[in-house]
Amino acid sequence: LFFFSPQVLLLACAEDFKCVPGFRKKVFYIEEPFEFREDQPVLNLEFDDCKGNNKLNFEVSNPDFKVEPDGSLVALKNVSEAGRALFVHAQSEHAEDMAEILIVGANEKHGALKEIFKTEGSLGIPRQKRAILATPILISENQRPPFPRSVGKVISSEGAEGAKFRLSGKGVDQDPKGIFRINEISGDVSVTRALDREAIANYELEVEVTDINGKTIDGPVRLDISVIDQNDNRPMFKEGPYVGHVMEGSPTGTTVMRMTAFDADDSSTDNALLRYNILKQTPTKPSPNMFYIDPEKGDIVTVVSPVLLDRETMETPKYELVIEAKDMGGLDVGLTGTATATILIDDKNDHPPEFTKKEFQATVKEGVTGVIVNLTVGDRDDPATGAWRAVYTIINGNPGQSFEIHTNPQTNEGMLSVVKPLDYEISAFHTLLIKVENEDPLIPDIAYGPSSTATVQITVEDVNEGPVFHPNPMAVTKQENIPVGSVVLTVNATDPDTLQHQTIRYSVYKDPAGWLEINPTNGTIGTTAVLDRESPYVQDNKYTALFLAIDSGNPPATGTGTLHINLEDVNDNVPSLYPTLAKVCDDAKDLRVVVLGASDKDLHPNTDPFKFELSKQSGPEKLWRVTKLNNTHAQVILLQNLKKANYNIPISVTDSGKPPLTNNTELKLQVCSCKKSKMDCSATDALHISMTLILLSLFSLFCKSFP
Repeated sequence: LFFFSPQVLLLACAEDFKCVPGFRKKVFYIEEPFEFREDQPVLNLEFDDCKGNNKLNFEVSNPDFKVEPDGSLVALKNVSEAGRALFVHAQSEHAEDMAEILIVGANEKHGALKEIFKTEGSLGIPRQKRAILATPILISENQRPPFPRSVGKVISSEGAEGAKFRLSGKGVDQDPKGIFRINEISGDVSVTRALDREAIANYELEVEVTDINGKTIDGPVRLDISVIDQNDNRPMFKEGPYVGHVMEGSPTGTTVMRMTAFDADDSSTDNALLRYNILKQTPTKPSPNMFYIDPEKGDIVTVVSPVLLDRETMETPKYELVIEAKDMGGLDVGLTGTATATILIDDKNDHPPEFTKKEFQATVKEGVTGVIVNLTVGDRDDPATGAWRAVYTIINGNPGQSFEIHTNPQTNEGMLSVVKPLDYEISAFHTLLIKVENEDPLIPDIAYGPSSTATVQITVEDVNEGPVFHPNPMAVTKQENIPVGSVVLTVNATDPDTLQHQTIRYSVYKDPAGWLEINPTNGTIGTTAVLDRESPYVQDNKYTALFLAIDSGNPPATGTGTLHINLEDVNDNVPSLYPTLAKVCDDAKDLRVVVLGASDKDLHPNTDPFKFELSKQSGPEKLWRVTKLNNTHAQVILLQNLKKANYNIPISVTDSGKPPLTNNTELKLQVCSCKKSKMDCSATDALHISMTLILLSLFSLFCKSFP
C-alpha cells in the first residue's frame, strides 16, 4: 500500500486539469452529405488559448466555408463538392493551432486511422499504405519571432529502434535553404523565419523515416505546407497614365474608361478583394459629381445629363479624378492605393461656323494676283478638330475662275485670292457669294444657317498697262547676207487701256549683234548690217532680238516683244583643210603621208562632197598625188622617197555649193631622218619647191584678198 499526503493529491489533480492552449480536438470526421447548405452549421470547433481567447481569428482552407466566433463551421453558400478534407487555422493573441476535418463516407467513419488516410483526395495526400502520416500544414506569413516555431507534426507507426525522420525539398536542403526543419525523434516540423506568401505560396516537401544508418525504411511521403495570406500589400495601379475620352452630350451612364488595380495578396481572400471610389474631382463645375465609378468593376461612367456635358460651356474640357482602390472589400481596415484618371470631353460638331459680318469689301489693281481679303468666321467647337476647321467655297460670281479661296490653318480665316489677273476695261466690279462649312459634318439636329454665307464686293482699279505685241513672239525667215537696209518685219502693238487713247512709240531693247533698227512710229524693222547665219549670236539658225512698245501715259508703260529671225544659209564660206603639217621619214616604206579632211561652216548642200585637187607639179618627175577617200577626206601619197627637207604641197578643196567655192591651201611636209625609232626633223636641207609652186601660192593669196 502507498499513502500520499493531501498536498501530493492536490498537485496531482492540478496537473490533470492544467489548461493546454489549442483545439480541444485536432481531427474531426463528418459524413459526406449530398450538399452543404448555406449558413447551416456543420460542426462545432472548440479552441482555448487558456487566456481568454482575445483577438481570436479562424481561417479555413476552403474559401467556401468560415468559422463563426463561437466555433461553428458553416458554409458561405450551397456547396456540393468540398473535397476530402478541410483545415481550420485558429490564432489568438497568445496561441495558435490547426484542426483537421475529414469528410468521409458512412463506411469509413469507424475504420482504422491508417486506413482512412488511404483515401485519395484533394489534400495532396498521395494514395499510400505506409506508416507515415504527413498532414498538410498551414502557416501564416509575416509571423513575428521567436523562431524556430513549431508548425506541425509528422506521425509514424514505425517503431524500429533508432528510426529517425528526415525532411527534404525546396525550403529545406534546396534554395531557399533552411526555412523548415524536423525533429528527428518526435517528428515536430518547425519554421525558422517569417514567410512571405507573395514570394512562395506553397512548399512541397518530402518526409521519410530512416534507420540508424540513414537508410530509408519508409517513405518518402509528400508534406504540403501552405502559407496563409495576410493583408500586407497595398493595391497598386500599374497601367497608367489613365486617360479616357467621352463625347460631349453623351447620355447619362456612358462608360468612359475602366480603372484596374493590382493587389499582390491572395486573390481568393478579402486581402485582395478591391473596391473603387472617387476621392476627388477637379474641376467641380458644372457639378461636383460628374462621374461615378463602379466599386467592383472600376468602370467610370457619366452621371450628369447630356445638357451639362457641354464642352463649350465648361470651364475646361479636362477633368481629373483621384481614384482610390481599397482591399478587404472596401472595409475601413483595408489598405489603399490611388491613381489619377484624366477624362477629356471630346468635341462634336454641334456649332456651325458663322461669318463675323455679312459683307466684305476688297480692292485690287488690274493685272495683279494674290490674296486680296481675309474672311473671318467664328466657331465655338474645338480648334484642334475638324469640327472647327473651316472649308470655304465660292458658290456664285466666279464664272471665269479668276478667284480662289483657301483656309488659313492658323487663324481659320478664308484667304480670297485673285489667280487670274483682272481687266478693268472688261469689268470694274465683281460680286462673290461664299459659303463656309466644317471639315466634319454637323450632327443631325444642327444645320448651316444664313450666317454661314457672306458676300464679297471687289472693286478693280485701273492702271496704265503696257502695250501688247501681236503676235508675241514674232517670227520671220530671211536669207543671210541680204542687203543692208532690207525690211525684216513691221511689228504691231496695241494699248489695252482703250479708254485712255494713248499713242505708242517703238525702240530696240536687245539686239546682240547690232544688226537691226526699228522705226519708232510705225514699227518697221530693218537691217543695219549683214545678217550672218554663222555668227556666234545665231543659235540653231535663229537670231533673237527684243523690242519695246512704249505708251504715252504718265508714267509711261512698256511692253516687250520678241522677234525670232530664222536665217537661211547661203554659200558664203570656203571649205577649210586640216591638217596643214605632216612628217615622214626619209627612208619610210609606207609612203601614205597623211589623211586630209575638209569642213565647211555652211549647211548642206553648200558643204560636202568636197573635191580635193593637187596643183600642177614642176619638174620632170611627179613627187606626190592626192587620192579621195570619201566625201570629206583625201589621202596624200608620196611617189618616191625624198631627201630630208621641208616641202610645200599646194592643194585645193572645193565645196558643192552653187556656185561652188574653192580654198587653195599649202600642206607643209617635213621629211626627217629616222634612226632607232627617233625622228629628227632639225637642220633640214634647203626648201625644195619650184617657182611654179611659189607663183601658185601667191596667186591664191591674191584671190583671197579680193573675194
